[in-house]
Amino acid sequence: MKNTPKKKSTSFKLIPLGDKVILKEIKGSEGKKTESGIYIPDTVKEDKGSKRGTVVAVGEGRFEDGNRIPVCVSVGDEVLFQWGDQIIFDGEEYFIVREGEISAVVKGN
Repeated sequence: MKNTPKKKSTSFKLIPLGDKVILKEIKGSEGKKTESGIYIPDTVKEDKGSKRGTVVAVGEGRFEDGNRIPVCVSVGDEVLFQWGDQIIFDGEEYFIVREGEISAVVKGN
């Protein structure tokens, strides 16, 4: 019996394949400026360079032993991720990442 994932509806025009996820990075403040005029970005404080993003599109999942394993995140989830392929689509910046590059889902405040 094959696992059939729930169809994740989205109006986003790019549809990732397999276990890929498209994220829109959530940018923090630009950092702080020292008295001498040097900008210190907030990324200096980040642990291991993790980025925060919102899931805008999700692939159907990967195949393993003939069964589809659905992706665990959904459109709208806020996540922490390490890196991904940065793309520009319709003038906006996004990251395409494998599900394995997502470190955590951020729960509501």
